[in-house]
Amino acid sequence: MYLHTGCQIAVSPDTKYFAVDWLGVEVTRATLGIIGMGSIGYKVAQRARAFNMRILYHNRNQRRKEEEEAVGAHYCAKMEDLLQQSDFVMLVVNLTPETHKLIGKKELGLMKPTATLINISRGAVIDQDALVEALQNKVIRAAALDVTYPEPLPRDHPLLNLNNVIITPHIGTATVQAIRMMAEEAIANMLAVLNDQPIPSEVFPK
Repeated sequence: MYLHTGCQIAVSPDTKYFAVDWLGVEVTRATLGIIGMGSIGYKVAQRARAFNMRILYHNRNQRRKEEEEAVGAHYCAKMEDLLQQSDFVMLVVNLTPETHKLIGKKELGLMKPTATLINISRGAVIDQDALVEALQNKVIRAAALDVTYPEPLPRDHPLLNLNNVIITPHIGTATVQAIRMMAEEAIANMLAVLNDQPIPSEVFPK
């Protein structure tokens, strides 16, 4: 929130001075709760450890002990426990019938009033109406969303008028290098099919 607004203040023609009491929240030693500890969630944990964050995670299956110890992550069998303890909650799950509106009014109410919700998965994992209400009423401090539903949001959507939310246009993989790797992976899969070989990134239907 502070980065976006701070940039606007820094470049605004109306700015005469910077306020000294305009303060953010430390990431170092804060508690990060990761919901969905697959390959992406685990990479998030690896990066968070560099900030000396306390890392909690909730997942369908608990990671191996050595994997947990490598990033200092602690398993929460109940998502509610993670929500109640975390300063930052990050959603890193696939969108399935089970995860559709996984975070709603009840879950937002369990979070700390000082907490930030971060969604890098899919927009429909959050009940957006409940999120708007929670942000308006300061049930949680803020939200950072790389995904919404629909994308883009209608220009009159209430999320766009809140000052405690950052929304980016689904750019989590929008780098030259990442797009190139994705293209190479797709080509490798197609060549494997054409050559009757095992598919490197096969998706198994549930």
